[in-house]
Amino acid sequence: MRFARLGPIGAEIPVLLDGDRTLDLREATADIDGAFLAGDGIARAAAAFAAGELPELAGAEALRVGAPVARPSAVYCIGMNYAAHAAESGSEPPKTLVMFMKSPNTVVGPYDDVEIPRGSTKTDWEVELGIVIGRRASYLDSPAEARAHIAGFVLANDLSERTWQLEASGGQWSKGKSAPGFCPTGPWLATPDELDADDTGLRSFVNGEPRQDSRTADLIFPIDVIVHELSQVLALEPGDLVLTGTPQGVALSGRFPYLRAGDVVELEIDGLGRQRQTYVAAGAAGTE
Repeated sequence: MRFARLGPIGAEIPVLLDGDRTLDLREATADIDGAFLAGDGIARAAAAFAAGELPELAGAEALRVGAPVARPSAVYCIGMNYAAHAAESGSEPPKTLVMFMKSPNTVVGPYDDVEIPRGSTKTDWEVELGIVIGRRASYLDSPAEARAHIAGFVLANDLSERTWQLEASGGQWSKGKSAPGFCPTGPWLATPDELDADDTGLRSFVNGEPRQDSRTADLIFPIDVIVHELSQVLALEPGDLVLTGTPQGVALSGRFPYLRAGDVVELEIDGLGRQRQTYVAAGAAGTE
C-alpha cells in the first residue's frame, strides 16, 4: 500500500494511493503519524479499502504533496553507509554504525522549494532510502526482529551544509544537517511489500545532469542491522524516520559545484517515486 498527505502545510489530508486513484482516509484517521502507525492504522486502512469504504478525493491532483508522515519525533541518520561515498568524503568505510540526527522540523514535502541558508556556500544534496518505524523498537534481540517494527519506506533528501557539518561543527554533524527544509520526504510511504528495499535503485540529478546512481544492496550496514543497532542505544518510536545513508556523487566529492539559488534537484528511488526541488535564496521559499 502507498500512503500520502496532500494539502497546505499544517492541513494535509491523509490519502491512500491506488493506481491512479487517490482515496480519502479521513474517515479512518486524522493524519498519517506515529499514532496512526502504532494503532494498526495500516491494517485498518487496508480493511476499509477492501470493503470499498474509502471515497476518492476530489481535486487531489491540484493539491500540494506534503511529507507522507507527519512530523516525526526524531530523524536519525546513518553516515558514510556506502563505501564509495565514504571514500569521496576522504574517509575509510566505517567499522561501526555512524549516527547523527536532523531536527524534525527539517521534514517537508518532496516538491517544496528549499531555501539555501543565509551564509551558506556549501549546500549539498543526498538521495537516501528512509525507514519509517511502525512499532516501538528497543533492545531488539537480533536484526531478524527489525522488519516487524518497520511500517514502510520513503524517499528522502538528506540536505547538508558542509561548512557547518565538517569545518565549523565542533565534531557534531547535526549542525550542518538541520536548516529549515533540509529533509524533503516523499512523495509517498510504501509498505514493505511494495518494493525490495534491500536492493532497489536510487538516483539524483542537478539541473537535469546525473549525480548519484547506486543500489541499496551496496549499503555497508543493511536495513535490519541499522534498526537493530539503533535499538540497542535508543528507543525508536512509531513515526520516527531513519535515513540509511547516501551513495557517491555529491558536491563534497569536489567533482560538482554546490547548490545555488535557481538550481533544481531531482531524486528518485525505484518504487518510492520522484522528488523535485527548486533552490532559492533565504526568505524566498514557496510550495507547489
